[in-house]
Amino acid sequence: MGLFIGLCYDLKADYLKAGFSAAEVMEFDDEETIIGLEAALLQLGHQVERVGNGRELALRLAKGDRWDLIFNIAEGLQGRSREAQVPAVCELFAQPYTFSDPLTCALTLDKALAKRVVRDRGLPTAPFEVVSTTAEATAVSLPMPLFLKPMAEGSSKGVTGRSVVKEREELVNTYQLLRELFQQPVLVETFLPGREVTVGIVGNGSNSWVVSVMEVIFTDQAETSAYTTLNKDEYLERVSYRLLIDPEPLAAQARQLALDAYHTLGCRDAARVDLRGDASGVLQFMEVNPLPGLHHIRSDLPIMGRLAGVSYTQIIAEIVESAWQRYKC
Repeated sequence: MGLFIGLCYDLKADYLKAGFSAAEVMEFDDEETIIGLEAALLQLGHQVERVGNGRELALRLAKGDRWDLIFNIAEGLQGRSREAQVPAVCELFAQPYTFSDPLTCALTLDKALAKRVVRDRGLPTAPFEVVSTTAEATAVSLPMPLFLKPMAEGSSKGVTGRSVVKEREELVNTYQLLRELFQQPVLVETFLPGREVTVGIVGNGSNSWVVSVMEVIFTDQAETSAYTTLNKDEYLERVSYRLLIDPEPLAAQARQLALDAYHTLGCRDAARVDLRGDASGVLQFMEVNPLPGLHHIRSDLPIMGRLAGVSYTQIIAEIVESAWQRYKC
């Protein structure tokens, strides 16, 4: 059955026109992403209408407009609960929508809170501290090397070649730089020197399934051995990808940890879980993205689908079906 689907998104070009900087809109989608998503939904037999950002959605809903389903990829503009804004508006107006609810979207954007919940569930995650002042940065008790990133950003914002620090002075300087740039606390965690793995998951409850487990391998051209903004942007030169499949032990470990984190944090319909090995090679939870990037060529979830023989259109079909089944129950 074809659905009437509203597309909700933050379009990068709109915000740049309004005077926002490139750094402020780094997480937002470009026209290519919207066109690709629209094309997949139309191919699946759905009727599609572009709605736009959260404010536009709220105005339309208040006016009485409704859709069978909102396909939401809007990131929101400000605050650590920004990814929860569209889901919250949808719930306020009893409008069905894709992906996680407001609580999960807010919780997972705050990397420290997400790690606390995962840790409380007994899942492995690197030791960490949250630093809000220079005095706290000076007093960090974790052993070097350490990894620093803003506490509530996505798309690797703030993750650069300077994120790995090996001495106290470097830690304080990097903290001050991140604090100045992002005006928020900084997550300081034990640096994980092992392999970097990302896992794509689609579905809900016992019907959740792993699209694939993909290792991110940094080439000689990489900025550093971390999935930085630059490495993501120039992934063709700086990064290579390969699937981890059975009987490789890391594949089963990654699948299980990712699914456990997905369920523990209450993710719905689809998400991407990022993991990395510690010095012993044991995978640790880093973060989860409950609104995974959906550019049909260069986003991680479509890349891992492609490598595993799962088409972009098939991924979109599964997301819509998962969301629709939730509302039919």
